[in-house]
Amino acid sequence: MSAITLNNITKTYNKGTVLAVDDISFSVEKGELFGLIGPDGAGKSSIFRILTTLLIPDKGTASVVGFDVVKDFQKIRGIVGYMPGRFSLYQDLTVEENLNFFATVFGTTVKENYDQIKDIYIMLEPFKDRRAGKLSGGMKQKLALCCALIHKPEVLFLDEPTTGVDVVSRKEFWEMLARLKAQGITIMVSTSYMDEASLCDRIALMIGGKILSLDTPAKIIEAYPEKLYAIKSPNMHKLLRDMRTNDEILTCYASGEYIHLSFKNTTKENEGSLKKFLEEKGETDLVFKETIPTVEDCFIRLLGHTDGNSN
Repeated sequence: MSAITLNNITKTYNKGTVLAVDDISFSVEKGELFGLIGPDGAGKSSIFRILTTLLIPDKGTASVVGFDVVKDFQKIRGIVGYMPGRFSLYQDLTVEENLNFFATVFGTTVKENYDQIKDIYIMLEPFKDRRAGKLSGGMKQKLALCCALIHKPEVLFLDEPTTGVDVVSRKEFWEMLARLKAQGITIMVSTSYMDEASLCDRIALMIGGKILSLDTPAKIIEAYPEKLYAIKSPNMHKLLRDMRTNDEILTCYASGEYIHLSFKNTTKENEGSLKKFLEEKGETDLVFKETIPTVEDCFIRLLGHTDGNSN
């Protein structure tokens, strides 16, 4: 039995005028770290709220550890941990008071389940008497995770957990998730950070309430059909403009310090032809090389095929 199952889930808002989740079906296995990857408005949070019994779907069925999200909502609430996208703990309570409160809600104590949160709480302990509202973004994140874990949930739902925190805190957070996964906890996480996708066992790339692709990060990257190149010059804005006038280019977009591109028909002459074209446009000091696609490249390509605009 899968830990999480969705069958043809649809959810709309504003009396059916806004389609948030569009006939979504997938499953998450026990002990898996599964990621919903996509921008704001992709439908990730709506799926999380349905699975944590905060929303009722318009159509379809969903279950968590075999319990139906509508019929068995009370049972589900006792076996899942949920960390919403926005920090939602009590700002005026201290770290310790928040933890004790959430433990009490689930009929347990911090002492009883301390081993579950020990590795995370050690980093919080120096601030245990500080009000939650006065914590840094990274510390708020750790406190929210502790509160979601305090009752030893079977499934952990983390909706945009690293939004607004620094790079170091993001790295620490994913290291914590790896340790939780090693304990056998099923984890479902959503993020708009494409670099975090590779840290999941499997991912679903989402846009507009639909899943564009669902597989392991490695297999999604492996399925990228064209050769991908990276190019840069001293004037990147002009370079991108010029490249978008070349009829041989299939896709081109900014990616870090480079522009990533692919050709409609990849041949050995492409590099020389493109360089000649750009030199005629006045470009100088070009750096051009083949590169390995990332999940972000795959997402952009899928998005281009979805909306009909590949540049």
